[in-house]
Amino acid sequence: MYIIIAGGGKVGYNLTKILADKGHEVTLIEKDKARYLELSEEMGDSVLWGDACEVALLRDAGCNRANVVVAVTGDDEDNLVVCQMTKSMFIEKARTIARVNDPKNEGVFVDLGVDNTVSTTRVIDALIEEKIESEMLMPLTLLGKGNMEIVQVELSKKSKGVGKKVKDLNLPDETILIAALRGELVVVLKGDVELAADDQVIALTTKENERKLRKML
Repeated sequence: MYIIIAGGGKVGYNLTKILADKGHEVTLIEKDKARYLELSEEMGDSVLWGDACEVALLRDAGCNRANVVVAVTGDDEDNLVVCQMTKSMFIEKARTIARVNDPKNEGVFVDLGVDNTVSTTRVIDALIEEKIESEMLMPLTLLGKGNMEIVQVELSKKSKGVGKKVKDLNLPDETILIAALRGELVVVLKGDVELAADDQVIALTTKENERKLRKML
């Protein structure tokens, strides 16, 4: 597949690496010049500098042949514009995925035709509503200390974790599986829950153990 990713922050950077490692053709767009230069040193020509909200840049990126366009900038308005432009000006059948930073905007994204939205805030809120055990929620406070992070891992049919129960996984140290986005559902990942293909697994882990977690899932 050919995939365009708008936003070269942590999410866009990691997503680009993962998809490229799987053999996909990926172009990453970043508008901050300093960040672009940093990324291009590692990724070369697969990174473009400019504003993904501009028609000319999307054209240069090959949006007319993209299978998937992912907008993961820190600005909801930009993410929405990128997805709308993809559908209206380039290729309507392309799948669009947008990061939603403010959960209040999620309904607007859906109403305006964005195929899929991802909101970490919504996931955490759903966990709280499910009254998850305190020992699972407690580590979230460690995020402010800089060593812990919430990561998202998409499972394919060939993923090692598919079909396994959470309690049977040999997770890296200091790692907790929080929930899985399964279609329109948020599935709390307690011990007896089995992972399924196409799950978007949300986990809490250390920066050092993120790669181990992705490899084992």
